[in-house]
Amino acid sequence: MAKLRRSLIALAMVLALASVASLSAAEQSKPSQDKVAVVNGSAITRADFDRELMYAQERLSGTGMQLNTAQLTQLKKNVLEQLIERELLYQESQKKGIKVDQGAINEQWRTLKNRFPSEEDFSNTLKKMNLSEKAVKSQFKRNMAVQEFIGKEFAEKITVSDKEIKAYYDSNPAVFKQPEQVRASHILISVDPKGGPSRKAEALKKITNIRQKLQKGEDFSALARKFSQCPSSAQGGDLGYFTRGQMVKPFEEAAFALKSGEVSNIVETRFGYHLIKVTDKKPESIISYKDVKDRLGQYLKEKKVQKEASLYVQKVKEKAKIERFLVEEK
Repeated sequence: MAKLRRSLIALAMVLALASVASLSAAEQSKPSQDKVAVVNGSAITRADFDRELMYAQERLSGTGMQLNTAQLTQLKKNVLEQLIERELLYQESQKKGIKVDQGAINEQWRTLKNRFPSEEDFSNTLKKMNLSEKAVKSQFKRNMAVQEFIGKEFAEKITVSDKEIKAYYDSNPAVFKQPEQVRASHILISVDPKGGPSRKAEALKKITNIRQKLQKGEDFSALARKFSQCPSSAQGGDLGYFTRGQMVKPFEEAAFALKSGEVSNIVETRFGYHLIKVTDKKPESIISYKDVKDRLGQYLKEKKVQKEASLYVQKVKEKAKIERFLVEEK
């Protein structure tokens, strides 16, 4: 489960980076169907648009939202306008003479690669998305230029007072509620849904034997390292802290019903059979103002920066020459 989650996060990062901005100005002789817009002479290609749209749809599907035809049409329009605005911000950064250090670009590339389980996984993901190292690094460069521009033009000039921070904290108590948390370890014997009854019976037998070892006093962490088929086995089965809604329902219900130090009976989920040990519990609480002040101040500053940048780009947009070629399919 953890490996899958890391891969999805890494993939989402690639998708986001792939959609930062168009790679280069397309030749004006190319037909309009190869591009969805031209901003002051620089093209936003259909490929850029499709990647950004795919990322937006991935985010929405992750929330369980299914788009109807009208919502999809609106999403496409929103995506196009976001790409146009990013292109305008990049153009503004270049007018200000902002340069990006190649070493910083290379470091971002290494960081991205390290988010994948292996070099092969990383290469395969780029191939599936029709992206090259040169293309991704080009987009890193554009993104970093825009970030530096926003920093110099807005972030460095905007402040948030202690009074503003405290007022927000006092006016939004629900935001600072920390839900009940459980820290748990587990031992998983996975079950292939296509394996049939015999494979399921075999997995149940294995987890039953492990449970018997626990009942005889053997160490949970050691057994998890030896037998668990989850990547968390490397940490003795430790999954860290989690709240309700983060795990599949049967797992969640069993974990939150246990007291600290207790081990569950065998729990079945779509992943297979689990034995769960709760190692700590934290009741619902309110995060103190002292603990959240610095992060809250940064959040409020970012909101101000976003607002100022949005107002700025709208003014630039009004003066820009923008041609849109996106046609809704019938």
